[in-house]
Amino acid sequence: MSAVFVRYKRLIRIWAWTVVFAATLGAQAARADSMTVNVDQAQVMKLPERVATIVIGNPLIADAALQHGGIMVITGKGYGSTNVLALDRKGQVVMDKAVYVRGAIGGDLVMVYRGAERESYSCTPDCEPRITLGDAQGYFTQVLGQSGSRTGQAQAGAK
Repeated sequence: MSAVFVRYKRLIRIWAWTVVFAATLGAQAARADSMTVNVDQAQVMKLPERVATIVIGNPLIADAALQHGGIMVITGKGYGSTNVLALDRKGQVVMDKAVYVRGAIGGDLVMVYRGAERESYSCTPDCEPRITLGDAQGYFTQVLGQSGSRTGQAQAGAK
């Protein structure tokens, strides 16, 4: 009876180490299954085979555009985190990737504070108004209106 108990104890020990090892590998894979994108920038990613549908958890944070050849472009829309799912034709999940969107980085972004109000400028090399999440409402609306007006005029001129 003691030989059976020793074998049983040994099997439990092997099983426990297997579980610990598998959990460690799973944690590593989960960390590798994420991507970081800056607001207002895009990253290209290759999709797994057999993808038929893409779902973005929160489209206010990130957006995805499918391209030919199994390529997807992820664009950062707002600060935060979300996920992107890729489904095959049967509705099975073939990819679940976390997407983290962070603020703009680089030496060309200058923020001017007037009390609690913030304005953002892109200085490459001359400083021009830039629309950035978190800017003062009046400034944001004014710059957005000017940008939209300019785009409308350019599109009307192209016709």
